[in-house]
Amino acid sequence: MKSILKLVSLSLVLATCLWSCTKDENREYIVSGTNPVLSASNSTLPLSFANASNEAVKFSWTNPNYLFTTGVSSQDVSYLIEIDTTGANFTNPAKQSVSVSKDLSISISVATFNDYLLNQLQLAPGIAHNLDVRVTASLAGGTVPLVSNVVKLVATPYAIPPKVAPPVTGKLYLVGSATAGGWNNPVPVPTQQFTQVSPTLYEITVPLIGGQEYLFLPLNGDWGSKYAVKDKTLAGLNAGGDFAFNANDNFPGPSVSGNYKISVDFQRGKFVVTKL
Repeated sequence: MKSILKLVSLSLVLATCLWSCTKDENREYIVSGTNPVLSASNSTLPLSFANASNEAVKFSWTNPNYLFTTGVSSQDVSYLIEIDTTGANFTNPAKQSVSVSKDLSISISVATFNDYLLNQLQLAPGIAHNLDVRVTASLAGGTVPLVSNVVKLVATPYAIPPKVAPPVTGKLYLVGSATAGGWNNPVPVPTQQFTQVSPTLYEITVPLIGGQEYLFLPLNGDWGSKYAVKDKTLAGLNAGGDFAFNANDNFPGPSVSGNYKISVDFQRGKFVVTKL
């Protein structure tokens, strides 16, 4: 009886080993891939408002040819194009990133590329800027990334109308429950009046009450026009984001009371709130 049990046990062990070996052999492993080679149709980009709808540049790259133990990958490959200023080594928080699915090229219009430079990279118009561009290939979830060579470009962005029209009064005021003056209008000045830094940039440093709201007014004492946000429930909006003229919602104030700097950039249509 013991001999029979030993034989049965040995048979089970051998079967388990054979199953494990077969299972391991059927597993799909990445064997190799080739870093994509990036190229651009132009190295100096002719950006102008007159040619806004034209192609500024076309980026193309080679297939990374991901190879698995079972053969060439059938998985979808994603690509991330990064555009940054030369010398920043793609560490600039304001760099422009463009996602591409499956395709091996992308064409970018003059207007779109100009928007990247002005509103994302925040580069000054009318000045030539040196740029670096690269593309990173990856599989699902950003796994097995393969980074390309760096392509260098020179581009001069052109000035465009602000995304949000600045106040024609040349002045901007802060009102709301987050301020010392509350919703009383007119607001106390100069404590709740912004400083005009440039034709499209206004700033104010002011104590704010946590968990409250506010608005921007172009004319003190007048509720007829305002700057606000479209949806105050958006996550992170109390630290900054997009705003618009006569939008529906109040700006959500910071959650914690304290002194804050509010910057209002009409050129980009964005505001930023920084705790001091």
